[in-house]
Amino acid sequence: MADKIDTRDLEQPLQKQQQDMPGHTEAMRPRPDHGEDTYQGSDKLKGRAAIITGGDSGIGRAVAIAFAREGADILISYLSEDDDAQETARWVEHAGGRAVLARGDIGEESHCRRIVEQAVSEFGRIDILVNNAAHQATIDRIEDLTAEEIQLTFRTNIFSQFYLSKAALSHMKDGGSIINTASIQAADPSPDLLAYAATKGAIVNFTIGLARMVAERGIRVNAVAPGPVWTPLIPSTMPPDRIEKFGRNTPRGRPAHPGELAGAYVLLASDQGSYMSGAVIPVTGGRPL
Repeated sequence: MADKIDTRDLEQPLQKQQQDMPGHTEAMRPRPDHGEDTYQGSDKLKGRAAIITGGDSGIGRAVAIAFAREGADILISYLSEDDDAQETARWVEHAGGRAVLARGDIGEESHCRRIVEQAVSEFGRIDILVNNAAHQATIDRIEDLTAEEIQLTFRTNIFSQFYLSKAALSHMKDGGSIINTASIQAADPSPDLLAYAATKGAIVNFTIGLARMVAERGIRVNAVAPGPVWTPLIPSTMPPDRIEKFGRNTPRGRPAHPGELAGAYVLLASDQGSYMSGAVIPVTGGRPL
């Protein structure tokens, strides 16, 4: 088994391509690497249970694979991409973990409550919540940013984190961990991702505030702030001409494979991160956060 993700396929201009939202992994060229053949676990999360939203693909799949190889059982929350979700579940089970699928819209508070109830019913516990799912759309003029698009972006990206954290915290014990996916967009917003970037700024603030609120319970709250990552969100929301240059504005000169972020989430979920709370870890290819 290899121990390093091969990034040569991202070091050249990416192929022009376009998908319908929310995008599917199988159609992407090159295929993202989620650490399927590289991530090796060492029981850092043995006996723990995790909820991962957006766990069907991209960063969520990479985190699910890593957590499972560290010994965790995983509830994979996803919107509608059944094929991707089932593939993630297959990798989790191959690692020896239990995989539970939860299909639906996390922008609805009732669905977020059901996700938590399902995890407790299946696993008997919740130790880790990864608020990772996100929606974005590329829109050049604020005049073209509809109320529906703004509401969808905020419901999916930040309202869901309130809903899921509220529901999960009543089941989490001392040592529990909430990890939110923020973005470099929180600090360096792209004008054509205005609504998405605004939610990522809100996530950073939410992370720091919630960390202070629940510290006395022994629960840690942190965030990972990725730079450009090659996930289905990109070909399904970005114009094909832009995809060729995606990630070239980093000192590394390329976007990340999802698997290159998994280690940050494992650190924050595990006892190795026991004194980390209210932190935002940049994984940006060298761009300052």
